[in-house]
Amino acid sequence: MDDPVVVERPETGIVRVILNRPGRKNALSTALRDRVSDALDTIAADETVKVIILTGAGNSFSAGFDLNEFAEASRDEPFKARLWASSDRYHLTLLHFPLPVIAAVNGPALGGGFDTAVLCDIRLAGHSARFGHPEAAFGDVVYGPLHDLVGGSVARDLCLTGRLIDAGEALRLDLVAAVVEDETLAEAALRMAAGIARAPRPVLMRSKAKFIARAAVGFSTTLEL
Repeated sequence: MDDPVVVERPETGIVRVILNRPGRKNALSTALRDRVSDALDTIAADETVKVIILTGAGNSFSAGFDLNEFAEASRDEPFKARLWASSDRYHLTLLHFPLPVIAAVNGPALGGGFDTAVLCDIRLAGHSARFGHPEAAFGDVVYGPLHDLVGGSVARDLCLTGRLIDAGEALRLDLVAAVVEDETLAEAALRMAAGIARAPRPVLMRSKAKFIARAAVGFSTTLEL
């Protein structure tokens, strides 16, 4: 079985983390979330790293949580506990990662995939990017970090209606920093990362600490986000 997460080092000081379940539109299984959390913990301790790029394999960023696992969780209490513990760790690891993270959104970012992009510091979108919370029709939605980016009016609209927005609307709402052609997204993200990486690592870490403190999201579990 292919590794659900691929870690690359395209340039000095820059690490690219790729969600690697393209056949499942990079759905966030427990195994994938845990691998991302493990990878980020390892990267955070590497003093040569300054910037992370997070993206998806294939033509999707992430379709969100793996719904097959929710069916399993309904029958298996121990697995249900592991699923939510994995989710809590994943969100907290992204939120508290001590260095800048760029989301290169290369297609749909839905549900937990939308949350993943929102928990990054900067979002670049390809033209095919789409954002939405379809789970609004049947379950709880992560709210706080989205509110921090786009304000309460827009965040409540997106979280209550579950409507899908395209890359152009995401740019107008200030959800993404820029929209580029899909085929140039990886290059654009790398160029942005290289610009950020000109700063010394301690400076970037101090800036990121300010971002985290300002976000004022003091959650301990997924549903408190």
